[in-house]
Amino acid sequence: MSAYVVFIREKTTNPDEFAQYAQKAAAARTGHDITRIAFYGQMDVLEGPQAEGVAILRFPDMDAARAWYNSPAYKEAREHRFKGAEYRMFLVEGSDVSPT
Repeated sequence: MSAYVVFIREKTTNPDEFAQYAQKAAAARTGHDITRIAFYGQMDVLEGPQAEGVAILRFPDMDAARAWYNSPAYKEAREHRFKGAEYRMFLVEGSDVSPT
């Protein structure tokens, strides 16, 4: 069953660190089966607090998402995210439904 990693960027705190994160995070996708579903495009907040940006990545399953998140390349990248912005990030299992 597919899995989704959802990033909600609340606030950029250090643009230089965040720029390093963006560069390293892109490189960290290499070798992983990731589909960008939404990636910091235009958004309208319908409920709750405003966010600077949202990204949603799809993985084949929860294990694949965790393998990417715990990979050495993404571990290095996310250290810059921690220093560069305030985020909420979560992993959620999809509800794959076969058409009938």
